[in-house]
Parts: sequence; C-alpha cells; structure tokens
Amino acid sequence: MAKINIESMKKIISILLVFICMTSAYAQEKLHFNENGKFKIVQFTDIHYKCGSEESAKSIRMMKEVLDNEKPDLVAFTGDIVTDTPAKNGWDEVLAPVISKKIPYAIILGNHDDEHDWTRRQIMDYVIRKPYCYAQTGPAYLTGEGNYVLEIKNTQGKTGAILYFMDSNAYNRVGEQKGYNWFGFDQVEWYRNNSAFFTRENNGKPYPALAFFHIPLQEYTLLPDTTKNYVKNAPVFGNRTEKECPGIINTGMFAAMVEGGDVMGTFTGHDHDNDYIGYLNGICLAYGRFSGSKTTYTSLGYGARVIELTDNERIFNTWIHSSDNNILYNVKYPDSFIKK
Repeated sequence: MAKINIESMKKIISILLVFICMTSAYAQEKLHFNENGKFKIVQFTDIHYKCGSEESAKSIRMMKEVLDNEKPDLVAFTGDIVTDTPAKNGWDEVLAPVISKKIPYAIILGNHDDEHDWTRRQIMDYVIRKPYCYAQTGPAYLTGEGNYVLEIKNTQGKTGAILYFMDSNAYNRVGEQKGYNWFGFDQVEWYRNNSAFFTRENNGKPYPALAFFHIPLQEYTLLPDTTKNYVKNAPVFGNRTEKECPGIINTGMFAAMVEGGDVMGTFTGHDHDNDYIGYLNGICLAYGRFSGSKTTYTSLGYGARVIELTDNERIFNTWIHSSDNNILYNVKYPDSFIKK
C-alpha cells in the first residue's frame, strides 16, 4: 500500500473544510439587491457587551431602534462585540435583535472578543450555527478566524457586488514590540486571489466591493488632518478625536486593494472616538460609529453606520445613525470626495 503523504492529506482536509463552509453558506437564501436596486448594510461595532449591564441594555435598545428605522438587508458586526463572561449568553443576547427580525448578519472579531472564556475559533464555531448568520470560519489554512466573501446578487440574479470580511487579528506576539497585530501575508494573498477571480468572472471588470474588519489599516493615519486648512480634494467627514491605532506592521493590504480595483471602501471599528470617513487613492477609509454604551471609553455617544449600495453602479451612500435617531455625515462615494 502506498504511503499517505501527511502534508497532502492536510491540504485535502483544508479544501474539504472550505467546501463544507461554502456549501453551508450557499444553502441560505442569497443576499440580493431589492426591487429598487438598493442593498442596505447596518454596521454595529465595539458594543463591548456585558450581560446584566444596564449600559449594555441601552445598546440593545439602540440596535432595535436602528433596525426598525433603517430596515437593512444585512447587519455587519465588526468586532469587540462581547467582552465579558459568559460569552455564550452575551452572544445570544447581542444577536437576538437581528435574529428576531430575521435579518441576515455577518460577524468578524476584534482584539477583545477572545479575552475571556472562549477562543476566536470557539466564538466563530458557535455564531455560524445561529439563525440568519452568514459568517463563515473561513479557510483553515489562513491566519485568523473568519475570513470570507459574501456575494450580493443583482436584480438579474447575477453577482452585483462583493463583501469581504477579514480577521484583523488581535495583538502582536512576535518579537519585542508590543502593539496590535496585522494582516498575515497569506490573508493579503487570499484577498488578491479572490479579487482576481471575481474580476475574471466579470470579464475583466472589478465588481463593486466593500471590506469589513476591526483594526484600521495604517493608511488611515495618512488622511489629511481636518483641524488644518489644507484639506481640498479629499475631505474627511465625521469625528476624528482619537489617534488611530492600526497594526504595527504594514503588510500591504491597502496596496493590494488599490491594485485590485474592486474595493470602494473599508469599514472598521476599534477606535471608539472616531467615526469619520475619508478618501485615499480611490478608496474610502471609514470607521463605524461606536455601538456600545458606557461599558468602556467613549466621548461620541453611540449608534451605527449605515451603507447603501446601488445595483450596477460603483457608488454607495453612507451615514451615521445616532442613538437619538439623528442622521449625521451623509456622504456619497465617490462624489463627496472628489473636487469637481
């Protein structure tokens, strides 16, 4: 009998796991633009949920109000969602508003989600089994837990837009320098491969795409300082009251997105006192609005970011929906960022 190559078996198992993940995802109803050619996403980030906390109860009430008013097609939870024990109860309570309204949702993790009684893998394994969850654990061979792609079908039933969800990881554990982690080179390559695949599928034309992850890219720090008077062609809309805290090493994810030509905007959390959106090299760099209450630091109040895509166009509108039901910083990509 021929010897079984262990490395070959590992690769086969990884491929089978990816296939299983894809099969389970595609078994759900496809995400699609509505009859008016719109697809709306509500982003909740940094809820820092704690079971039994009245402050966290305020966050849940805000979530319900935003969902009732915005009526999204998808909810994106972008990390630091449940940051206390027991994790299971916390995730059950945080996801209850979207599940009760039968709204599809996606999840990526932040740097605080796995600091208590569940690992990142345990969290993802649990939430992907919940009703209406479109998140996936992602390829087993990739850095992180929860790297996956969601397609939005257009009114003709074909792919109309792409959503990338990526694990920006947590803390650096290599070498002496302390700080936040970064995208692995394998994650950058994974994005490149997916972007190239979908572009080939669309006869060489990149699909409109958005990317969601928790920790901002280093390129966020390159946006013009709105406290100075030299901002002309690339305005920044929203609050920028906290120094950005990106990963300490730049592994080229933004460069890959610029070269890929599909991503119109990246949407993160992490820095609670920022909710701005800026523009650099054709891509919007945006924060969500902090969605927790006073279970952690904040000076802005809480709420959500809303993003609305339009079928067959490389545009999106986005705004902040605050907890007091005000609509703030309503902008359009790319028109609001390009001087006519």
